[in-house]
This record gives sequence, C-alpha cells and structure tokens, in this order.
Amino acid sequence: MAYDSLIKNGMVVDGSGAPAFRADLAITAGRIVDMGPLSGSAARVIDASDLVVAPGFIDPHTHYDAQICWDPLVTCSSWHGVTSVILGNCGVGLAPCKPAERDVATWNLVHVEAIPYDVLNRGLTWDWESFPQYMNAATQRGIGINVGFLAALSPFRQFVMGDDAMGREATTTETEQIRALLRESMTAGALGFSLTVMPQHLGYKAQPLACRLASHDELRSYASVLRELGRGAIEIALTKQPSTVSDREYALLDLLSSESGRPVTWLNLRDRDDAPEAWTETLEKVAPLLARGCRPQVAVRPLEVDFNLRNPFLFASMHAMKPIFEDKTEAAQKQVYASAEFRRAFAAELERRSVFHDMWTRTKVKEVANPTLKSVEWRTLADIAHERNVAPLDAFFDLAIEDNLAVDFVIPLLDMNEERVAKKFSDPRTLIGISDGGAHVDMLCNAGYPSYLLGEFVREKQAISLERAVRRITAEPAQFFGLADRGLLRPGMAADITVFDLGTINSPERPEVRHDLPGGGKRLVTQAEGIHYTIVNGQVLYEGQRHTGVLPGQVLRAG
Repeated sequence: MAYDSLIKNGMVVDGSGAPAFRADLAITAGRIVDMGPLSGSAARVIDASDLVVAPGFIDPHTHYDAQICWDPLVTCSSWHGVTSVILGNCGVGLAPCKPAERDVATWNLVHVEAIPYDVLNRGLTWDWESFPQYMNAATQRGIGINVGFLAALSPFRQFVMGDDAMGREATTTETEQIRALLRESMTAGALGFSLTVMPQHLGYKAQPLACRLASHDELRSYASVLRELGRGAIEIALTKQPSTVSDREYALLDLLSSESGRPVTWLNLRDRDDAPEAWTETLEKVAPLLARGCRPQVAVRPLEVDFNLRNPFLFASMHAMKPIFEDKTEAAQKQVYASAEFRRAFAAELERRSVFHDMWTRTKVKEVANPTLKSVEWRTLADIAHERNVAPLDAFFDLAIEDNLAVDFVIPLLDMNEERVAKKFSDPRTLIGISDGGAHVDMLCNAGYPSYLLGEFVREKQAISLERAVRRITAEPAQFFGLADRGLLRPGMAADITVFDLGTINSPERPEVRHDLPGGGKRLVTQAEGIHYTIVNGQVLYEGQRHTGVLPGQVLRAG
C-alpha cells in the first residue's frame, strides 16, 4: 500500500499512558491510517530509529490571540513540539470587537497580558468584527499549528454594553444579548468560554476587566449555553492567593460547574515556599469539584519573572500602584515612585502579600541601561541597599528612577521546589498548563515546558515516566477540551506528531532576548533541543529547527 508518509522504526509513546512499543506509523490525507510493522511505500519516509514518536503536544493555556496576526508559526510554542494551542484564556480577547472599540481591546491586552501597545498597534490586522469572523480570519491568513479558541467574556460584554461593561452588571436584556453572541460563537466552534475575577486584571484606563463585573445571574445564563449544547469547557483566572481556594472562590467554581454541566479549569495551583502544603490542602478541599471533572492548572517550570517599573504588572493588584497605571508617562511614573507617601503605602501592602516574602534577598538586578549603574547587575536588592546604606525598598525605587525605569529586575516567585512541583504535575487531579505563551513577552517565557518536562523531569530526574508525561501533555488536555481526534496515536486520528530524541530533548533554563516582535519589540524566548520532526495534520512543519515552509495548521472547532 502507498502512503503519503511513513515513520519507520520509532519507539511509539501513543499518549494513552500504555508502555512504549516499537512500530511504524503511516499517514495519508492528514490522518494516521496504520500502525505496526509496515512494508508499504510512501512519498516520504522518516527514519525514527532511536527516537520517540509521540502525539503532538497540546498547550491549553496561551495568549497568542494577537500574535497569530503576525506570526503564523506561533512561536515559540511550535519550536517545542506543540502542535495545538488554546487561545482566549483569562477572559481577555479580541473578538467580538466593533471598530470604534479596538483601542479598548488593545489596552486590555497591554495591561492584563503585558504585550506592548506599539507591538499590538503595528501587528493587529483587525480583519474581523464578530467572533466567528475572528476564527475564520486565522484560517484565511494561514497558520502553522492548530489553534482552538475560548470565547473570552470581556469583549462580549464590551460589545453589548460599551464602556459600561467595565463598571456594572449587565441588565436582563443585555445578558440575553451577550448570551446570544456566546451561543453563536459556540455554534461556530468555540471550545467554551473564559473569564477572570483576579483583582490585578485591570484593563483599559486601569478599569477592571469587563468580565470581572459579571454577576452570578449573568454567569448562570452564560454557563447554561454549554449545558444546552452539551459541550465546551470553562476557564477562569480565579485565585487571589496562589494555591488556595477561598470559600467564595469555591462557590463560584461550583456555580460554573453545576450550571454548565461541563468541566471547569482554574488558575492556579502553584507551589509556595512559604506555604508548601497549600496546594495539597486545596486539592482535598475541592474534591467534590474534581469528581465532576474540574481541574486546577499547574506549571512545570519555575516561575521566575523579569520585570521593570515602567510596566509593573507584577504589582498590578496593589492599590498603591493604581496611579502608575492611570498615567503611563515616564515622568509621571517617576514622580509617583519618588514620593515618600507612595513608598509607605507600597511597603504596607507588600507586607500583606506572602508571595513576596523575602523579596529583597530574592530579587536581583538583571540589566541596566545607564552605564554608571553596571556594577549592580546580578546583585540582590538587599546587597545593593546595604552598600548604599538605605532600606531595600528605597534602593528598589531609587535604582529604577536613576535608570529612567529601564532597569530589569528578576525574581524567583513560585514552583521553585522541584520535588514538590513534580508531585503536583504528576497528580491526575491537575491539568498541566499555565504556559502563558504569547503573554508577558518581556517578563518570562514558559512556552517550552513540554521539552523541559521531558528533558529535566523524565530523563534527568526520573520523577515521572515517559509514558505518563506524554499522556499529561497530549491526551489529557485533548480530552478536557473535547478535541476528539487529537492527543493519541491511533488509526483515524489526526496526524499531529512530535518525533524527538529522549537523550537530548530539553529547553534552556533561562530565556534569551530577541527583538522580533512588530516594530522590533522585545520578547523572551526559549529554543527547544532534541526535537527532530514536528508534524501537523500530516505535514512536516519543522525538521529540527528548520521550518519547511508549509502552514498546515487548522482552527480546532468543537462539535
């Protein structure tokens, strides 16, 4: 029999969690058509001897909503064997959007996902207005990997309510209009909807992101759309404190789950050095929700954040920082940071936030622009403060002002204990995600977590088996979001395949800086090691790190 492609002699890890086995795999018309010892001919034969053949990896939590306009390869996720990503998380998105309100949607992404305004202003194509048109535009432009869309709730409320969406609940009539648009989007193939209630999620003109104002009655109405259609999932950025679920947050999860009859995934379940038992206690608390198929999202990589005080997203939920987001001019921000009153208010709030414990001993100066300050690079703020004979908080703000807010700091925040992190992402009650691919572009890059998981935790630390790790990043997210033909290597399934060398696969611990966003904008990236082939819908997208020139990705539509 003649095939389009034949992958020979690979060690197949099929995504089910079953033991690996040696087999050939045949592809025709974008589908897997046969597996086993095969003798047929093919237009292309790939020798996978000594390599692992696995389903393409699926990243359920990205923010490439804008990036797909200028980067059809969806980097850097696609560099790491990811063949499908899900967009529209955390209630922030770009559709539906009236032409007059494009600036609102743009600034929402700036504030919530830390993507520079100039990058978005140059890169967004705006070849859509409705949500179905937004999905169709991705297909028409061409895309390298598959993209699935959650309907982010904020733009739906903005579309119907205008600027009132950022200040009040919807009326009964408005709720019905929003519900109708959501149903239209689900019918067109959206995988569900998303929202946020996190206080740091401020949008246009430092106002609350619109979905934060949705009442419980509204949410019941929107969730019932999924119940009526019998499909879809809900994603919510929920927890005010990492790794915990308050009684109020539990009640909201319960409402979304019970009213929709569908699974809910929430952010986030992090490991905290100051509360190492928090995430295990939370899993016990939410056991009834887990029994319904709800899942908290967990990370694989440590959360080490680069940040500056020009766009201090890290502190966006702090009341003291509100003036910084209200007036974005550098001069105005420097004046605020210099104020003794501001510094007292900031210090008081910081003490109440356990995630910033020992901040001054953990935070280092990564890079400065002012050449007279070069001696402070890669030193802690505590050390710099001691040398200057000032309080660490004063050293922090003084340095920023002296460098015209250009100084980059780096702080390790969460998921730093590898042993506990491995237990967490191995727990079947969790969903691996939170890469935030496409967001916080100059602060972090965790989109390479699949290759990091396989290199560090499977090969080096042997903290999880290869078969189990592959299942966690393929079949499990596919099942959660209803991608019935992805995530497994089986005849009839879509031919999304990653072929890698277990002996070399990995992702660097520290990202590199590139200026390859529209207008030369800066971002942090990581390049995968050890991935030999990335195949999307039966076509080879990458041979090693070389793009073959094809764009075989599809929009993944529910139903």
